[in-house]
Amino acid sequence: MEVTLLGTGDTTGTPTPGCDCETCDRADALGVERSRFSVHVRNERTGESLLVDTSPDFRHQFLARDVPLPDAAVITHIHFDHLDGLGHVYRLIDHLPVYAADETDPQTGESVAETVRRRYDYLEQVEEVPTTPFEPVETCGFEVTLVPVDHPPLVCYGLAIEDPETGAKLSISGDSTYGIGEESRTALADPDLLLADGIVTADLCAHHPAGGAHFDDDGVPRTFGTKHMTVEGAQALGEDLDAAETRVVHVSHFLDADDAFEEPLAVDGEYFEL
Repeated sequence: MEVTLLGTGDTTGTPTPGCDCETCDRADALGVERSRFSVHVRNERTGESLLVDTSPDFRHQFLARDVPLPDAAVITHIHFDHLDGLGHVYRLIDHLPVYAADETDPQTGESVAETVRRRYDYLEQVEEVPTTPFEPVETCGFEVTLVPVDHPPLVCYGLAIEDPETGAKLSISGDSTYGIGEESRTALADPDLLLADGIVTADLCAHHPAGGAHFDDDGVPRTFGTKHMTVEGAQALGEDLDAAETRVVHVSHFLDADDAFEEPLAVDGEYFEL
């Protein structure tokens, strides 16, 4: 399993357009980027590739990285920074199965799969594949399991991607607070690599109207506001799941510049062989 982090940033990415903060300046100076979230997973046995989320930065990401266009995709939720690059399949890909949850979201009145179909009904190349959470599906030679996580007000899913031949396992938290349920944690457990949502460091919870949540024994919040983990929460989730390695993704530009590019915070282009 070959994993390439195409996009490791939050909604605006780093550097953020029009921003002259120290963190964006530091990214420029270091020559690194965190574009909107997307992960490329290639099966070296079959030569097939799976794309997790279709970033609005799709074109830029595939031009910047030496990876093939996907044979299938998975959509974790319908926020624009995870879905709105799907239109890039036009004239690039002849046929793209898109796996997405089949559960109805009370907020939207439709499932993620139904939203994909409605928004991209003009693209005959897109075939939405309604997928039941906790029930593995086979694609690109992998077993892929959607697991519910906690990203209100919309439904959102993490992923366990496993190679049944080699035993390699990639887990992705999805956009989520630390409050991931036990059944989902069990499905995500024991990965070779965990990609965990950590949008800011815990000290920045003081600036969020909702503060922080899911405090550890030292009073450090593992959730920032109501939708995302802190960097500390992402690392704690890695420990909870007994991940062999944890990389923090979906990182914002609000971090202090001196901390923003330290381990284990990921940047675009990182590559892993599992």
